[in-house]
Amino acid sequence: MTKLQPAAADLYYQIEQATKRLELAGLKEELDSFKKQSTEPDFWQDSARAQTTMKRLSALEARVVPWQKLLASAADLNELALLDDPKLSNDISRQLEKLKQDFEAKQNDLKLAGPYDDRDVIMRIHAGAGGTDAQDWAQILLRMYSRWAEKNGLKMQTIEQSAGEEAGLKSITLEVEGDFAYGKLKGEHGVHRLVRLSPFNADSLRQTSFAKVEILPKIDQPSDLNIDEKDLKIDVYRAGGHGGQSVNTTDSAVRITHLPTSIAVAIQNERSQLQNKEMAMTVLRSRLAQLQMEQHQEKLDQIKGPNQSAEWGNQIRSYVLHPYKQVKDLRTKHETSDAESVLDGDLNPFIDAYLEHII
Repeated sequence: MTKLQPAAADLYYQIEQATKRLELAGLKEELDSFKKQSTEPDFWQDSARAQTTMKRLSALEARVVPWQKLLASAADLNELALLDDPKLSNDISRQLEKLKQDFEAKQNDLKLAGPYDDRDVIMRIHAGAGGTDAQDWAQILLRMYSRWAEKNGLKMQTIEQSAGEEAGLKSITLEVEGDFAYGKLKGEHGVHRLVRLSPFNADSLRQTSFAKVEILPKIDQPSDLNIDEKDLKIDVYRAGGHGGQSVNTTDSAVRITHLPTSIAVAIQNERSQLQNKEMAMTVLRSRLAQLQMEQHQEKLDQIKGPNQSAEWGNQIRSYVLHPYKQVKDLRTKHETSDAESVLDGDLNPFIDAYLEHII
């Protein structure tokens, strides 16, 4: 029995430290706040906001409650082991083994302990240097992430896109929904480089193309990131379709510029002006939150505008299809020669390698 006492105490300590690393107390506070909001008499008057709140509440419960139960079970077992009762020895031993297994199963949560890791994602893909090849590369990346999302039970939907002149995409903005979407995808943020024989060149010359992928935590609650109204310039204009044709007879398109950082977001989906403004604000808050994390600033008014040249120089991964086949992450050094599988959405080995790399 005496061997069970230090084992139970050690497991309780490990679980307690894990909850501190996950900042469980702060998450519990946030959860309680959302629960209180959901019981207010006028909560459902703003249906869209209520649904957003309930979605966040559900995500917090899924993260907080299992760890609360794990910690409570460890505390109870630790107290039981201290009784030093031989009759309880077998029962405590079984409970200890099960608790160890439960704790082991939750270890992945520790890799996803960032401040926004349990959020949905705003993903933006931009064609870079390389002309039509780069625009085609942006389209290939979109397919890669779409396949990955489908295989992993995440949902993707397009917010905004600009088609390439000959092929592919100039840019596209998407929303990615699912468990810990930001935590899983945050390592994809950066410049992706493709080397291949160009399908758009009559001589089939080797071509290097670039595309930038932005992974932003979706910040759809204004209280999560307060932006001073005086720092915003809001322009409305008539949305245009392909080839410049009008798709709307009203000024429904919205462009919002954050003056201190010069970050501008334009949304012109075939929606109302109010819907476009709300989505533009969500994307703007998401971009500012990402920039705030990158620059390690505590306050929003301390961050500077994004350094575009530095970002474009920040290549994170190379995809080589000629003269050999290799996909290599330049940060983690993880690589594979099965480039086709990666481009078909087999990204989890790269995602896992990144999460291990940053721990």
